[in-house]
Amino acid sequence: MISRRHILGWTGALPLLAPLAASALSSACASAAGTAKSYRVDASLLSENQDSRVRNLVFHYTAVPNGLALEMLTQGQHGASAHYLVPDAALLGMSNKVYQLVPEERRAWHAGRSYWQGDRLINSSSIGIEIVNLGYPSPAEDELPLMQRQWFDFDKAQVSVVAQLAADIIARHQIPPHKVVGHSDVSPGRKVDPGPKFPWERLYRDYNIGAWPEREAVAFYLRQAPYRGDVRGLQKRLLDYGYEAPQTGTLDKESQDVVAAFQMHFRPARYDGVPDAETSAILDALLEKYFDRPRPGRAPGSKPAAPTRKDNGKGSDTWPLMP
Repeated sequence: MISRRHILGWTGALPLLAPLAASALSSACASAAGTAKSYRVDASLLSENQDSRVRNLVFHYTAVPNGLALEMLTQGQHGASAHYLVPDAALLGMSNKVYQLVPEERRAWHAGRSYWQGDRLINSSSIGIEIVNLGYPSPAEDELPLMQRQWFDFDKAQVSVVAQLAADIIARHQIPPHKVVGHSDVSPGRKVDPGPKFPWERLYRDYNIGAWPEREAVAFYLRQAPYRGDVRGLQKRLLDYGYEAPQTGTLDKESQDVVAAFQMHFRPARYDGVPDAETSAILDALLEKYFDRPRPGRAPGSKPAAPTRKDNGKGSDTWPLMP
């Protein structure tokens, strides 16, 4: 999400830095041009042991209309970008055009201070998709609790385009379902986009995009392992899924922000940041589905053993990390 309230405050130092950057670039180019290379690169032999550097897909809403979004995501004084911008339904209806603003092999500046599954350099490991949606009336509702804000829906035609784009990216980079996230997932409390109206369940059911719990598993955990106020246990499970959850055992503001981000993603009917039985059951169902967490009473070895990876762990980014 692009910050509307602070955008003007980012620009003051940039004109002062520009001459220094230009001077450094000029010196580097001159040095390179004046030195004869004593090596050549042979790219004819490629290792089989490689994959994409892109590990995450992050969805955002712009919080501003088409024109301002394009300006703020492309002009240097704003200091923000994304790999793709999906316009609103009206503009899509005229041109069916999605804007690629940064090549996928380049780092876009879309996530900022963030964390997901042990990774704090989300800009370096992700593709960012900005979707033109105003979020909620701002700045009038900026200080209201999340549940009191009047969130704007995403247009169905726009969601269809987002889904097709995301499916292509996921296939191209082999991104796992649990690494398809929202800005609020990787920056809970600091960011709230793509918001509770983003159609996570529809993307999963209609397009096989992202993670979603199985209804049967949620029902099981509601019956057999209901939440009884164990905040420390909930924090540990949120961390195990990928969130930067405090491990304090107390429901502080930071923990409530993480719970609210989780609820906006997986239980948008209520996202007040208050832990409850359904939130806990959904989290357990996700850990079972995507990380082979055994159910209570089930022997740890009851599932077939995962095949041995050929990378011997050197190329693995398996999560949760094992001691």
